[in-house]
This record gives sequence, C-alpha cells and structure tokens, in this order.
Amino acid sequence: MIKIILDCYGGDHGPQACIDGAIAALEAIADLHLILSGDGDELRKLLEDKKYDKSRIEILHAPQVIGCDERPTDVIRLKRESSMIKGIRLLRDDDSVAAMVSTGSTGALVAAALTRIGRLRGVIRPAFCPILPTVDGGIVGVCDSGANVEITPEHLRQFAIMASLYMENVYGVQKPRVALLNVGKEAEKGDELRQTAYKLLSETSELNFVGNMESRDLLSGNYDVVVCDGFSGNVLIKATEGTAMELLKKLKKDIYSSWVYKLGAAIMAKMFKQEKAFFNYQNYGGSVLLGTSKVVVKGHGSSKAVAVLKCIEQAYRMQTSELNPKMEEIICKYDHYED
Repeated sequence: MIKIILDCYGGDHGPQACIDGAIAALEAIADLHLILSGDGDELRKLLEDKKYDKSRIEILHAPQVIGCDERPTDVIRLKRESSMIKGIRLLRDDDSVAAMVSTGSTGALVAAALTRIGRLRGVIRPAFCPILPTVDGGIVGVCDSGANVEITPEHLRQFAIMASLYMENVYGVQKPRVALLNVGKEAEKGDELRQTAYKLLSETSELNFVGNMESRDLLSGNYDVVVCDGFSGNVLIKATEGTAMELLKKLKKDIYSSWVYKLGAAIMAKMFKQEKAFFNYQNYGGSVLLGTSKVVVKGHGSSKAVAVLKCIEQAYRMQTSELNPKMEEIICKYDHYED
C-alpha cells in the first residue's frame, strides 16, 4: 500500500471537496491508503454516507485551521495542531508514509516542507512544477512557479534537471525538450542571469535543452519543460490560466447575443464541452514541490473534488516512479552554490 496524507483544510471548498476527491482516488488506485488530516469529528461525519473500504482510510485528528493571511513562520510555530503542520510532522516521522497533498497556504506549506522534511542531497532549493495542457494534446511543466523569487543560474539548472526527470519518469515524456523563459529566443537575449543560465543549460549533457522560449509559446506544444524564477513562472501560469478563462467567458457571452450563434453552438456543443475541459485547470492537478526528501503536492486553493483526485494521483505516481533517487544522482554530479 502507498500511504498518502491529505490535508483536508485550507482550500476554498473546505473538507467536502477533499473527502469526495479522496473517495474517488480510492476507487481509481487499488493500492492506495489515505490519511485524512483535519478535525476528526467533522471528517467522520462527512464520511458517514460514503461507500469505501474503511481499512484504507484513517484520520489524523488536527483541530486547528490555518488562515490565508497568517505568516508562514507563525504557522509553523503556533499552529502545531493544524491539519497541515501535523500532517507534515507525520510525513517526516513515519517511514511508511510516502507523500502529502495540501490545498492550503502555499507559503506555509513550503516553509514547513523545508524546515520539517528537508531537501534532497545536492538540491539548493526545491521548486514547484505545475502541469499545463498544450494545443497538440500534450503537456508542459513550468519550474519554478512560485517557491523561489530570487535565484541564481545554478538554481535554474537544478530546476531543469528536476523537472526534466519529473516529466520523463512520471508522465513518460521521452527526452523532454527544456526551454528557458526569456524575452526573446536568441541566445544573447535577457539579463546576465538568463544569459549565464543559458550557457549552463547548454553544457548540461543530461538535458535536451532547446533554447529560449517566449511566454506566448507556452502552450504551443514545442516544449515539455520551461524553467524560470518563481516570480516569472507564477505570473506566466496565472496570466495563461486567466486569459483562457476570460476567453471562454467572452465566447459564452457572444454566443448568447444572437439566435444564429446559439444555433451554431448547439451544433458544436460537443466541441465546446471538450474545449472547456481542455482549459479547466482542475483537470491537471496541482504543483509538485520538486527537491524535497519526501513527496509534497500543492493543489490550487480553489480545488474541487476532481482536482484533489488529480493531486493524489500525482503524488502516487511520484512515489511509484522512484524519482527522488534519480534526481539526487544527477544533481550531485554538478558543483553548486550554497544559499
């Protein structure tokens, strides 16, 4: 059995979305065992009318809840009985527990993972790597998407190595095409950080580095991994998701503006449904925190049951692919700068 902790508090849709996602995950994965972290009485009540194998779920009672406006350092120090911090401690202390999924505070989760779980040998800083769909039916990983705002070229090389191995081992992408997010495709583009990183990535034999990528090409299908600092990556992800959502809203508004358009939409209803599913980030899970000694997955704060299911599946695949030892082996081949 693969044991995974699910932090059931902190998301916009409360513990109900986590309970529904957990039940779906148990149905989808035969050798999965879930530990639900949160208020025990409330979680048991939500489970009462559910049909599931009771031997594959246990509850970690954690009565405290972390607010979205609380400082990460205060959370670690003062909210020791919260669902997130208690879950992180169990992940650290119990060798039989493989991973943890949370839709709670990003800052608190990163801080807790770094201080309580620790990094893989050789990793300077762990990084988030969310997955987005591409127009040719593939996927692309963006690393980093928010964990590290200030970075060095060596950080970017490590992000590239970790994300490339992630895409290859977890998603089966052969020789992932790695690109560096920049203001132009030419090798000499960008500031000193980007230019130095370009040289490092080009010299890393384990990477299939294909050069710079401009943000407009993220979903083109020409890249499998995009590396960047956490600030730029976060802006890139949210701008892309936001643009897709607003375009869908405009399309819906325009359709209802004319009976002719409504008729056409009725004919193409199946296609519109497919497009909506394509743009819905709930279908792609969360962001794996690459580089920690145990698997940690951060889901969107607005995750519903299907997104929670996808996050659990990500954590499961991370563990069964035995990715961490492979990352350690390659990263430790290169000299790096300490923080």
